[in-house]
Amino acid sequence: MALEKRTIPRLVRATVEACPDRTWLVAPDLELTYAEAQDRIERVATALRRAGVGVGDRVLVTPRNHPDHLLAWLGLMEVGATQVPVNPRSTAAELAGFLAQVEPSLVVTDPDLAPLLGDARVPVTHAADLSAVTSDGRGPADVDPDDVAVMIPTSGTTGRSKLVMQTHRAYVMAGEGFPWWLELTAEDRLMTTLPLFHINAPAYSTLGSIAAGASLVLLPAFSGSGFLDDARRYGATQFNSIGAMLEILLRQPERDDDADTPLRLCYTGPSPTEERQLEAEARFGLRITCGYALSETPYGTVWRHGTRPYGTLGAVRQHPTLGHVNDGRVIVDGVEVAVGEEGELELRNPAIMKGYYEMPDETAAVVVDGWLKTGDIVARNADETYTFIGRKKEVIRRRGENLSPAEVEAALERHPDVVEAAVIGVASDLSEEEVKAFVVPAPGVELDLPALKAHAAEHLARFKLPRWWEVVAELPHTATDRIAKHRLPKGRTEEEIDLG
Repeated sequence: MALEKRTIPRLVRATVEACPDRTWLVAPDLELTYAEAQDRIERVATALRRAGVGVGDRVLVTPRNHPDHLLAWLGLMEVGATQVPVNPRSTAAELAGFLAQVEPSLVVTDPDLAPLLGDARVPVTHAADLSAVTSDGRGPADVDPDDVAVMIPTSGTTGRSKLVMQTHRAYVMAGEGFPWWLELTAEDRLMTTLPLFHINAPAYSTLGSIAAGASLVLLPAFSGSGFLDDARRYGATQFNSIGAMLEILLRQPERDDDADTPLRLCYTGPSPTEERQLEAEARFGLRITCGYALSETPYGTVWRHGTRPYGTLGAVRQHPTLGHVNDGRVIVDGVEVAVGEEGELELRNPAIMKGYYEMPDETAAVVVDGWLKTGDIVARNADETYTFIGRKKEVIRRRGENLSPAEVEAALERHPDVVEAAVIGVASDLSEEEVKAFVVPAPGVELDLPALKAHAAEHLARFKLPRWWEVVAELPHTATDRIAKHRLPKGRTEEEIDLG
């Protein structure tokens, strides 16, 4: 597919034409061939057109991990609309904020969520009803690869959220690249439990399966205890992991049949430690490929074929047929750093967002002369790979030194009694910040915090060691399973302990 032809409907239709009778979508109580899925997509598109939705219209969607919502997205792409997917767990106030900001032409939701919309003053329909019509046979709208396909919320909701305007070209290039990066074939079954309102499941698993002519297993949610059984039940050969998913799987009680599944590949990022990765691969009988990307561009980094650069994000991703499309650099104060030094990772490729919706200043701050400032601090390695250090905005300034919370968290999570850790900067009585650690103990374990600090001291310089410690039953997470640090208490609490 030529670069100027890359739209989501064209990608879907090309695969439907090539293998109409091959199984594509598999879900609980449902299995569709490519041709059957395309028929439903066309019926959804017909219903949308009857509702007055056309090219460029914004449609607010609350997508659960259900075939109705996945096919609704592809139907929206068919008519040239822009999907604004928001977390179906949003509150009424959050939904009201999105409605005011986006001013959609239509809302697609489920019956139990509809009451939260209140007086939306915009037509509301249910995802399950969209395919209950006969197709009008009109075919896809005339959309351009640079048209906005999805506006992805990345923060906040009761005020103005940053909405990443991502194009058809970006999604299609991600779909074309993913099976090549992971070495997938048409015989694979990609299983996803990741949310459809994020970019990973739609761009990588969904469009990746379509680009490869493979199958897609869509499950409602991630279950650590049931994940391997699901892989067996549905014949899954590959899955994507984010956040603590791999660690949660490793913390499950071991079974003799843990490796007895069809799974052969996993994609995750950022990278686990070499020791933990090899443990996961041996236990589950699969190979893990690591990478990095973000909503602002799905073309980040990935391990190159035949390499195993443990602990790194890999090198910048390229395209299987277009070749070199992506450049990366590490910058400090406007200057590219030398090998071995740290700085902010910047990327330049055709899959960078068009900007943040109606936020020109915020857009101009992160996209400069075609380069995307990722906000992530990495180390530049001699083999063209990058090692993740931490988020630029999360860097803690303590005693005249900068430290990365991610580095401290990794050290704490190496301890066998710790399931998960979060490290933040808190106010100091002197100046700058102090370091506080929130730690989740393994089930049935009473954490020895002084011993845990001593363990961390084996891996960290003294200035990086937390002063304040708090044991918690669980950490707050975002819908995409990242730790929601903004919800952690910044002030003193009765439960915290000062270990100096």
